[in-house]
Amino acid sequence: MTKIELFMELAKPNEQGISRWVSTSEFIGKYSQLELLNGLSWGRASSSLARKYKIEVDKSITPGVKIDRIRLNGFNTEKQFNQNIRKDIKDFYKDQNCVMLGINGQSINTKIEIDHKDGRKNDERVSNTKTQELSDFQPLSKAANDAKRQICKQCSKTNIRWDAKNIKGNPYSFYQGDKVYTDELGCIGCYQYDPVEYRKTSVKKISKEVTKNILKKLYPEDYE
Repeated sequence: MTKIELFMELAKPNEQGISRWVSTSEFIGKYSQLELLNGLSWGRASSSLARKYKIEVDKSITPGVKIDRIRLNGFNTEKQFNQNIRKDIKDFYKDQNCVMLGINGQSINTKIEIDHKDGRKNDERVSNTKTQELSDFQPLSKAANDAKRQICKQCSKTNIRWDAKNIKGNPYSFYQGDKVYTDELGCIGCYQYDPVEYRKTSVKKISKEVTKNILKKLYPEDYE
C-alpha cells in the first residue's frame, strides 16, 4: 500500500470528505511508513491527497513545531497546479549541471531536480504538459532547489523579491524590474527565476557602462 492509502485506511473520511483526527502516535507497525521525518511530505500541496482533500494539521499538543495530528476536512474544490513535467523536458535537463551551483552528483543534495522557474506555480500554460516549454524549467541541485523554494515562499507572502546582491559579487539586484513583485513581470528579472539570464544581462549592462565611460573620456564634448 502507498503512504496515502495507509493514511486513508486510518482516517476513514465520510461522504463529505471529513475524517477523524489521526494522531501521529498511530504511525507505528503497519503504518510506520507514515512517520513524519520532514514535515507532511506525503501530504504536501502537490500530493494527490491534497489535490482531493483539504488537509488540516494540529501542532498544539506538544511543544515546538511537531505535527501532532492530521485530519481531512472536506474535498478540495480549488483548482490545483499540475506539477507534472513532460518526459522530453526531463530528459533534456536531467544530465545537465545545476545552473546555480554547477554540480550534478549522486548524493541527496547534489542530485539534479527539474525546477519550475516560476516559484509561484500559477501559470495554467506551464501546468499543462502539452503547452510546457523548455524555457519554463531549469536544472537545480536538490540543495539549490530547496533554498529557492523557501525564497519563493517568502516572496509570495510579502511581494518583495529576493535581491541578487545577497550573493557577494553580483552587480545588480535584478536583471529586470525592481524589488516589488508585479503581475506584469511576475518572476522575470529575479536571480532565482533564471540565474543564467541574470549573468548574461549583467555582462551586457556592464559592457554598455564601460563603453559609455570610455567614449565619455575620449569624446567629452559629446556628453556635455
